[in-house]
Amino acid sequence: MTDRLVVIGGDAGGMSAAAQARRLRPDLEIVVFERGEFTSYAACGLPYFVGGEVTDRDRLVARTPEEFRTQGIDVRTRHEVTAVDTAARTVEVRPLDGGGTTIEPYGELLIATGASPVKPPLPGIDGPGVFDLRTIPDADAVRAAIDAGARRAVVIGGGYIGVEVAEAFAARGLEVTLVELADQPMLTLDADMAGLVTTALEELGVKVLLGTGVTGFVHEGGRLTAVDTTAGEIPADLSVVGLGVRANSALAAAAGIPVGASGGIVVDDRLHTEVDGVWAAGDCVESRHRITGERVVIALGTHANKQGRVVGSNIGGTPATFGGVLGTAITKVGSTEVGRTGLSEREAAAAGLDAFAVTARAAVRAHYYPGADPIAVKLVVERGTGRLLGGQIAGGSGSAKRIDVVATALWNDMDVRDVAGMDLAYAPPFSPVWDPVLVAAGKAALQL
Repeated sequence: MTDRLVVIGGDAGGMSAAAQARRLRPDLEIVVFERGEFTSYAACGLPYFVGGEVTDRDRLVARTPEEFRTQGIDVRTRHEVTAVDTAARTVEVRPLDGGGTTIEPYGELLIATGASPVKPPLPGIDGPGVFDLRTIPDADAVRAAIDAGARRAVVIGGGYIGVEVAEAFAARGLEVTLVELADQPMLTLDADMAGLVTTALEELGVKVLLGTGVTGFVHEGGRLTAVDTTAGEIPADLSVVGLGVRANSALAAAAGIPVGASGGIVVDDRLHTEVDGVWAAGDCVESRHRITGERVVIALGTHANKQGRVVGSNIGGTPATFGGVLGTAITKVGSTEVGRTGLSEREAAAAGLDAFAVTARAAVRAHYYPGADPIAVKLVVERGTGRLLGGQIAGGSGSAKRIDVVATALWNDMDVRDVAGMDLAYAPPFSPVWDPVLVAAGKAALQL
């Protein structure tokens, strides 16, 4: 069965691989088993659908199962793979809408099972009014709760999902409280930059409770009435739990496919596992961090799509490798844009690197041009060598995508002296003469 590719998981990694393999191998039989109803949907767009900025739910789906089928990719939604037999090269498949379990052979197998929300065993967490926000049905359920009259929302967790959902709820006119156990939101940022996020949330009317743990959910009369926390009881009609995700690697582990200490499936730079004919991509795999060299799981759609493309290329006969990750990500909170890449100060210290940080504060445009909002650019630099280790940005409109300049510099192992001399574009509507990234790099170079 060398001419049959079986894909487990029909989202970013799985469908990118299937589409690329189809382009390169028109003769290849491709079967995709997806547990849900949708393929290739934009999970990152769900908060904006909840908040009303995205009005057409169907536009969150990049390509439907029917579209893939027209390309000769046999997509079977509502089918769950329950076991993998690597010796026999088969998978066990259970149709979720009825019918008996089947055994399906494969020549090549891609495991793209993604990740699942972290759900601590708190009293009432599985009760009505308590939601995840990971899938389109999740978003439908949250919107339905708001449309049914929910007016008080408690968001658990201050990561990307948490702050984006808090903003969405505020946009819908809800009374919003965000609860975070740590002493700052967005732990991928350093405390000084995260403080700007806290301010932005509060400007939206969100009450931010830091250093506060959730102890349970209170239900009365079949509905959520409050969230219990270490700071007391918070009245609530609905709550979204956004405590991060965990790699769905149990299926692989049960089949004897190695899983790393990170919880992700172990793969090489081609995304092949240690088992012949088995590949893995997306949020379920561990990747090499380009700065530390450590194996990490960073669940981002950008990584998953690229990894899927690499797998599809290799199966299609065109050798390809995945270059690793920096954890480059951006979001917005109200009018404040936030970006980060590489290592924070805290992460650099944890990695045993001798590092320092500089922060430059400037305007996103020429100071005289309308919309010259403030921006803060923070760079983390290796002491002595000047090697750039990471960067963070927070500011007004036009700020966040500057993080791509920092990410490009990191990808190419540049030091801050190189960055300070980069030829970046200038025009008053877009940047001061000295772009804030260049200013920060020049400031760091003076400390070497």
